[in-house]
Amino acid sequence: MLKAVIFDLDGVITDTAEWHYAAWKELANRIGIDFNREFNEELKGISRMESLEKILVFGGKAGLYSESEKLELAKTKNDQYVQLLTKMKPDDIFPGIKELLEELKAKGVLIGLASASKNAPAILQSLEITNYFQTVVNPDEVERGKPAPDIFLKAAEKLAVSPAECIGIEDATAGIMAIKDAGMFAVGVGTIEKMKQAGADLVVEDTRELVLSVLLREFNQ
Repeated sequence: MLKAVIFDLDGVITDTAEWHYAAWKELANRIGIDFNREFNEELKGISRMESLEKILVFGGKAGLYSESEKLELAKTKNDQYVQLLTKMKPDDIFPGIKELLEELKAKGVLIGLASASKNAPAILQSLEITNYFQTVVNPDEVERGKPAPDIFLKAAEKLAVSPAECIGIEDATAGIMAIKDAGMFAVGVGTIEKMKQAGADLVVEDTRELVLSVLLREFNQ
């Protein structure tokens, strides 16, 4: 029986990827790294510090900064990103998501958020959907980020449900792997080939396809 649906944020509920890209690009350029959109795709679904480490390796600058300097670089990026987030509004929710949240709430299905973003609560507030979520897991609450299952397991624990009673929804391959390793039913938002390779049980190419009746049918098969 389905008791909870646990959402990723970026790429599932809304898209902050462009603002992440702009903030990372500004930081990378400032320290002499030529940052491009193709490489930016590799940062989806992973934490801020992991993203910074990848950028430094990509730019040939790994090992040049102390831990305190890296923390300062990450803070600079986040400050820029948070400034960009002030432009977010309820219209920025992906099509079909608000309707799905309404359906889940009406059926008494618990709703959680498992995002690598520490800014998730602020984003939910800007989108005016905070009240739908019974729990939001802060990445600091878990030891390992995606593709490890920790953040989805923590969400299930906080909702007091078994992982087998949960659906996880993700748009990143690392996220799908995390959901599957957590023992949950995985719904991928994206291209069929990419999501299926990651192990998704169900793939939708458009968030409008995220309808509760469809999720229940596939989950109960």
